[in-house]
Amino acid sequence: MRGVTLAKIGCALVLGVALIGCSAVKLAYNNLPEVGYWWLDGYVDFNGAQSPRVKEQLAQLLERHRRTELPKLLALAERAERLALADVTPAQVCTASDEVRDSLLATATDAAGPGAELALGLGDAQLQHLEAKYAKVNAEYASDWLDRSVERQHRKRYDTFLERSEDFYGTLDEAQRTLLRQMADSSIFDPKRVDAERRQRQRESLALLRRYSNSGARPADVQAALVAYAQRIAQPPPGPWRDYQQALLQESCGNIARLHNATRPAQREQAARRVQAYAQDIRDLIAAH
Repeated sequence: MRGVTLAKIGCALVLGVALIGCSAVKLAYNNLPEVGYWWLDGYVDFNGAQSPRVKEQLAQLLERHRRTELPKLLALAERAERLALADVTPAQVCTASDEVRDSLLATATDAAGPGAELALGLGDAQLQHLEAKYAKVNAEYASDWLDRSVERQHRKRYDTFLERSEDFYGTLDEAQRTLLRQMADSSIFDPKRVDAERRQRQRESLALLRRYSNSGARPADVQAALVAYAQRIAQPPPGPWRDYQQALLQESCGNIARLHNATRPAQREQAARRVQAYAQDIRDLIAAH
């Protein structure tokens, strides 16, 4: 969830799930209140009064996420383990993607309560710090994508696809790598369009936070505004951006299915073992408390 920085409280929790499969995932997940705090502090530069409260709220969010969202992600991993040995359809891939999106939105919604409390206390210097952080993020994105030729953009996407795929399936053969190159070269992904949308989200988030900063508004009203903002990001209103986002999602689901269906039995077995390990990590995290 990019945009309102306070929604990143929720994303800090989902980050732990994204790390599942790493050797230190359990330690990383359980340390998310501290890690998430430093991440968020990079955006808004908490003051001495805010810091302990944010850490407390992050710890509470983590425990709610452990109770409510990890079981859903465990069910998703268990289904993926069963599917890994067989061919899959783009629809099956998109169903899993929708479930992850819904989990992200649920976590961001849960974070809106503490986010509203914090938003009401942000000062002008903190909002300026946030604006400067956005500018830095935008410059990094430009360096990574916008300053590259189309050919180099395709190469970057191919390299990313290859790294992720081989991390999951093991070494790909030449035919599979050729398939990945074709996917990267024919993708509708448009870095300029993504950049423009992200900047618009940033402008909206800054306007929202400035409207409520030290305003004396009811926390419930601020919370509702944050939830509505998160929902617009997760489920954009009808228009060109939603059409593009949906088309890109369908392309991604189709590409994942095509590559999986092109894998050999040994590669699928490795993928199944990887997902099985993910599922066990989630079980351990659920049982931790």
